[in-house]
Amino acid sequence: MMLRSPAARQTPTAPPVARLPTPSSGATVRPLPFLPRPYNPARPITQQTVSLRTLSFFLIVLLPITIAAIYYLAIATDQYIAEFRLSLRSVDAPQIQPLLLFGSDATRTTAATESQIVTQFIASRAIIDELDPALDLRRIFSPPEADWWARLWLPASIEQLVYYWQKQIDPFYDTSTGTITVRVRAFSPTESLRLAQAIVRSSEHLINELSVRARRDAVDQAAREVTNAEMRLRAALAAIRDFRDKEGLIDPAKAADATANLSNKLRDELVKANSELATLKTYMHDDAPSVRVLKARIRSLEAQQHTLAHELTASSSPQSAASTATTALSQSLGSYEPLDAERKFAEASYQHALEGLDRARDNADRQHIYVESFVPPSLPEMALYPHRWRSIGVVALIAFGLWAIGGLAVQSIRDHL
Repeated sequence: MMLRSPAARQTPTAPPVARLPTPSSGATVRPLPFLPRPYNPARPITQQTVSLRTLSFFLIVLLPITIAAIYYLAIATDQYIAEFRLSLRSVDAPQIQPLLLFGSDATRTTAATESQIVTQFIASRAIIDELDPALDLRRIFSPPEADWWARLWLPASIEQLVYYWQKQIDPFYDTSTGTITVRVRAFSPTESLRLAQAIVRSSEHLINELSVRARRDAVDQAAREVTNAEMRLRAALAAIRDFRDKEGLIDPAKAADATANLSNKLRDELVKANSELATLKTYMHDDAPSVRVLKARIRSLEAQQHTLAHELTASSSPQSAASTATTALSQSLGSYEPLDAERKFAEASYQHALEGLDRARDNADRQHIYVESFVPPSLPEMALYPHRWRSIGVVALIAFGLWAIGGLAVQSIRDHL
């Protein structure tokens, strides 16, 4: 066993230190651009104090804020807003939609549907095509005093004009109150007022056109129904007229009733004659003149009754059918009854169609949709756009947020390295 000296026991041995590889004489080491340079006493103190953080703060924060302040405070043109509100009222009762009973809008009126149509119409190309020939929208949205960023760039196609229009015009339909609110923005108070008044007139024209079109369609549909019912009635009457000319009967039902009444009278007379004959036979011979006359009368009554029976109903025997020259009333009545039923139904349909036409005309005379502009557009006095200080504050907040997030990211990368 080897013993150590006291000096060797008291002085601990230092652990080996890992050294970075020393670059060769010809190689150069370049620091990473996003990390701060190590302290170099040879550089001046002023150059050392200018850091990447200060430069990034100037480029990311101060420069955008300065540009936004110059634009919003010195360049941006004032824009004026003309606001109006209108509502549509219907005289019709609201219709309950069964599929919407569990929703918030279980009842739907014609005015609610028309209000949504007006809201979509104000933001569509259709209103631009209607207003542009009279107002020259490109001139209104690109005046010489407007700044290049906010105005409409010329020459502008119709698609660009529609896109710019949708940014300047803001229609909103409130389902809870049933009102339409429209905000019109332009570069001068008079132009914004002119645009708002033109939109109100165009909306009223649209509502009136839709209402007139609906009423006209209802009247036209009712008139077509009357025409069809009249044609049907004419056809039914023509069929009955042809039947009467062919059969020689005005009304087979009345003729059958008259023949049946006559047959009943003959039956009564025949019964009475048989009774008299039975009475005469009790005290007279068969060859007595009175008995022979009564027998002849009975035979005549039976022949007449047989003839009336053939007139009422068709006989099943071929000989009787051949001997009968005319058609039995039962057969004529069987052919006449469907024609008469068709005539009655056609008359009822025609009467119902006439009543429907009268109701459609009465409804057409009444106005169902009313446009109530309870907040008309007025001339603005103060520019509400652009929001200068608010916009500058938003730019400053976004710029500072980006700079802070970028600094935290760089610091995290530096700590990992």
